[in-house]
Amino acid sequence: MFEVPATPGVLPGGRPRAHLALVLHAHLPFVRAPDDDRHLEGRWLEEALLETYLPLLDVFDRLEADGVPGSLSLGLTPTLIEMLRDPLLMGRFATRLDRLDALVTAELPRTPPEFLPALAFHRDRTARARTVLARHGGDVVGGFVHHATIGRLDLLASAATHAFLPALPARALDAQVRIGALSFRNATGFAPSGFWLPECAIDRVVEAAIARAGLRYAVVEADAVLGARPRPPLGVRAPIASAQGVALFGRDPAASEEVWSAEVGFPGHAAYREWHRDVGFDRPVEQLLGEVGPDGTRVATGLKLHRVTGREVPLSHKAPWDPRVAEATARGHARAFVDARGHLRPGELSVAPFDAELFGHWWYEGPWFLDEVLRLLAEHPSLAALSLRDHLEARPMLVQAAPAASTWGEAGRSDTWICEENAHVLRRVRRGAHALGAAIDRRPRPSCPALQQAVVEHLLLSASDWPFMIRKDTTRQYAEARAALHDERLRALLEMIAHGAVDDAKVAEIAREDTFLHALGPDLPGLFSPSGPPLAQSFFGSDLVSVLVSAGLDSVLVSVLVSVFGVDVVDEDDEVAPLPVLVVP
Repeated sequence: MFEVPATPGVLPGGRPRAHLALVLHAHLPFVRAPDDDRHLEGRWLEEALLETYLPLLDVFDRLEADGVPGSLSLGLTPTLIEMLRDPLLMGRFATRLDRLDALVTAELPRTPPEFLPALAFHRDRTARARTVLARHGGDVVGGFVHHATIGRLDLLASAATHAFLPALPARALDAQVRIGALSFRNATGFAPSGFWLPECAIDRVVEAAIARAGLRYAVVEADAVLGARPRPPLGVRAPIASAQGVALFGRDPAASEEVWSAEVGFPGHAAYREWHRDVGFDRPVEQLLGEVGPDGTRVATGLKLHRVTGREVPLSHKAPWDPRVAEATARGHARAFVDARGHLRPGELSVAPFDAELFGHWWYEGPWFLDEVLRLLAEHPSLAALSLRDHLEARPMLVQAAPAASTWGEAGRSDTWICEENAHVLRRVRRGAHALGAAIDRRPRPSCPALQQAVVEHLLLSASDWPFMIRKDTTRQYAEARAALHDERLRALLEMIAHGAVDDAKVAEIAREDTFLHALGPDLPGLFSPSGPPLAQSFFGSDLVSVLVSAGLDSVLVSVLVSVFGVDVVDEDDEVAPLPVLVVP
C-alpha cells in the first residue's frame, strides 16, 4: 500500500512538487445504424471498448485497489457518452465478444506454437472485458464517474459533437459549448469545470464562449501559450489565465513526442503488437466464422498475433508477438518517460494530452505503460501525477495573458478542417446554422419534435470528424455521406416547419436513426438561442473562409491575419460585441 501525501502536489516541508498532468481525450463520432448490426463504422466503438475504454477502467480499478495515489484528467464527449450508454450498441458489443471467443477457439488447433501465447492472451482479453463491465454494472461511464468521485479522475466536458469551434457561426459555437456542458452534467451528475477543446482549437471567440458557459480551464496547443501576449515567463510549464477568467494549459511537445511520434515514439518498438496485421486478413474467408464485412469484405477481427519486429520489415515477415515481453517493454518505457520529466523544477508542470484511443487501440501496450507511469509517480521524490483541476488547486496564482489562435493540427494551423476539400461542408454548416436560428426565432414556443430534431441534425453535421476524414482521406466516402445526410435531414425538417406541414412519421423515422441528445428534448431549441451578450464572430468562421479555401488559398493566411492583425470578419446578420481590454498584472 502507498501512503497518500496530505497534499499530493506538495513535498514534505511545504515545498511544491513538479507536476505531470496526463490528459486523455476520449471521443468517437456518433454512429448507431439501428437496422445494421454489422455496420462497418459501428466496429469503431466495439474496438475502442475492448482495447481502450475497458482496459483503462481496469487500470484505474487496480490502482484504487492497491491504494496508489495520483490523478489525471479524462475528457468524455457527449457522442461517446451516449453510445456507451446505448443498450443497442452495448448489446452488439456483447455479441462481438462472443464472436471473438468463437474465432479464438477455432484458431487454436491451426495456430503454430510460437503464436499460441498471443492467441491465449486474446482469449483472456474478452474474459477481462466482461469482468470489468460486470464490476461496474455494465456502465462504463458510471465507472469513470466513480473514479472522479474518489479523486482519481478529473472529468472534462466537451462540445456537443466535437465540432471545430472556430469555424462555426457565433450562435452555433455557443450552442455546441452549452449543450456539451449540459449533456455532461446530466450524464455524470455534476457540473463540469474543465473543458476539452475539440482539436485544441482556441481563439478569442471560443475562449469567450467557454467562459460564458461557466467553464474554467482547458488544454491548448503549445503555440497558444508560447505565442500569448505578453509572453508567459514559464512558457508551457504553467497555465495562463485569460482575460475571461479561463485557465489555459499548453501541451508539452516533448512529452507528447515520446509517446505519440510515429518516428521516435515508444509505440514503434519492435516488441509491441503490430496493428496492421490481423487474422482477418491472413485466413481464408471460410475460416473466419462470418467475421467479415458486407459482401465478404475483409475486416480487422482484433486478433493480432504479430509484433512490429522492425519498421522496415514487411507485414508478411513479422515475428510472433509475446505479451510478456511487450508488457515488460512498456513498463520500461514508462520508467524512461518518468525519468525524462526529472528536470522539472518544483512547481513546474508538464501537460501531456493524448487521444485516449492511443492507449490500447493504436498502441496495444498503452494501458500497461499508463499503469506503470502512475505507480512510479506515486513513489517519486519530486514529481507528482496531478490532474488539471488538482494542479490549479495546488497553484492557484496564474499569469494573465492573451492566448494566440491555435489548434493541434499540423503546425498549429486550422487547415486540416478549413481547406478547399472541406469548403462544401463548412458552407452546409454555416447555412444550416443561420436557417435553424431563424426557424427557432420565428416560433414563440419553439419546443416541437421537428425543431428539436433539426437541432440534433445540425449538431451532427457540425462534427469535426467529417472534415478530418475528408482532409486526411480516411473513410472519406463515409464522411462525405454523413455530412450530406445530416444536411439533407436538416433541410427537410426546416422545410416542414416553414410550411406548417410537419410529417410526424418522417420526423419519427429520422429520430429513430439519430437518437443523439433526445434526453434534452424540448430544451434543445432554447439552447440554440442566444444567451447573454452576443459573441463576436470568429474570423476563422466567417464566410470569407469559404471563399478563400474555395479559391485554393492556404487557410494559414487566415490564422496569420487574425493572430497578427486582430481582424474580425463578420456576416451581415452577425452582431459584434467588443471583448474586454486585456489587463496584465
